[in-house]
Amino acid sequence: MLLNKKISVWYFIHEIKSQILFIGIFAAAIGLLDMLPWFKKISLPLNIPALLGTAVSLLLAFRTSQSYERWWEARTVWGAIVNDSRTLVRLVIQFMPAGEDKAVKDFAERQIIWTYALGESLRKRPFSEKVQQYLDKNHIHGMNIPNALLDAHSKQLREITMGRGLTDFQQMQLNDIITRLCDSMGKCERLKNTVFPRSYSILVHILIYVFAAILPFGLDDSQLVVEIAVTFLIPVMFIAIEKTSIIMQDPFENGPVDTPMTSLAQTIEINIRQMIGEENVPLKKENTSYYEM
Repeated sequence: MLLNKKISVWYFIHEIKSQILFIGIFAAAIGLLDMLPWFKKISLPLNIPALLGTAVSLLLAFRTSQSYERWWEARTVWGAIVNDSRTLVRLVIQFMPAGEDKAVKDFAERQIIWTYALGESLRKRPFSEKVQQYLDKNHIHGMNIPNALLDAHSKQLREITMGRGLTDFQQMQLNDIITRLCDSMGKCERLKNTVFPRSYSILVHILIYVFAAILPFGLDDSQLVVEIAVTFLIPVMFIAIEKTSIIMQDPFENGPVDTPMTSLAQTIEINIRQMIGEENVPLKKENTSYYEM
């Protein structure tokens, strides 16, 4: 696994505590109801709740699979961003004519800021001091700051090419890298803005509670405590599986299984500053919590 930190059990319990409480009350009420004389006469074949439980399991398996695919796609996209950021700066260093050291540093600094700005924009958090200072200094504004930074890349590239500092082939290669960065940004925005259908969760919850409601009528009525415990534990397991998929389906929400965008941006910054020959390269900060600030 890419995650090397343990998720607190209490964090997970906190996330589903209301469902646990409701299912506990529901299981106790259904179990006691099943002990009443009139309801004692009702007996369902165990195959019926088993069939419904199988249906819930299949729906949860699909939900978990889709959530993992979203999480893995987000991590793959950011892996491409790391590679393309290094490649962009490497080609800029290689292609820029002599005396264009400032242009190289401009590209490098802008790409570093772009990675931080993209991560902070996806999390819908205020820009960090480093990003905000760069934006103010260079008068970069707009609704989509990461896109504005890529536009600045393209503008500077055009100015250098018009000054006959680059060949058409070199310009094409650099433009291709900028295009790939824009594609990666678009993929991240698609994942951020595409919400998993709410109706799917509603359907799963309804089936879970229906399952919990009919399960006691398929169990032996002689042991009330066991009946209530089974009616409580199985739905809680279903709810826990669904909550796991919900946590994992949004990889840019600054949660415990979030894509480590700040950590990846730090890696990119260290690599780029080393590539342009800066001596005082910042050390990568260790993540001390699940939530990156």
